[in-house]
Amino acid sequence: MPTVELLFSAQPEHVRTARLVAAQVARRAGVDEASLDEVRLAVGEACSRAVGLHRNNGVEEPVRVLLNEDEKKFSIEVVDEVPGNATGGGATGGPPTDDAAEDEGEMGLAVISGLVDDVEVIDGDRGGVIRMTWPTVSV
Repeated sequence: MPTVELLFSAQPEHVRTARLVAAQVARRAGVDEASLDEVRLAVGEACSRAVGLHRNNGVEEPVRVLLNEDEKKFSIEVVDEVPGNATGGGATGGPPTDDAAEDEGEMGLAVISGLVDDVEVIDGDRGGVIRMTWPTVSV
């Protein structure tokens, strides 16, 4: 069970809230202060990507953000409900219908990969997950 679960409708204005919540939970979990900007930026990119996927594919379900605190690590999962998105495909897993949206999604993944050392992109039948992990410092 996640430490914190955040659900929000696929509206761009909610991405800022997700970033703020993620940074606060990361701070409480013991993520190094120097890494908190990376957490904010990576979560913003992942949530913006999920919002874009939902909006471009007519998905009404909310975007989910799961924040997990473990002994030596802090992880964030941003979950979308659009099958076939990790490869750039649309809801059917086929070719994307909007090249600009695909480019933006790929750019977001590149930014996340540059910010987070431990990142995993999972594409499933029911949607996709971007899982990002940071080490925590002992107090």
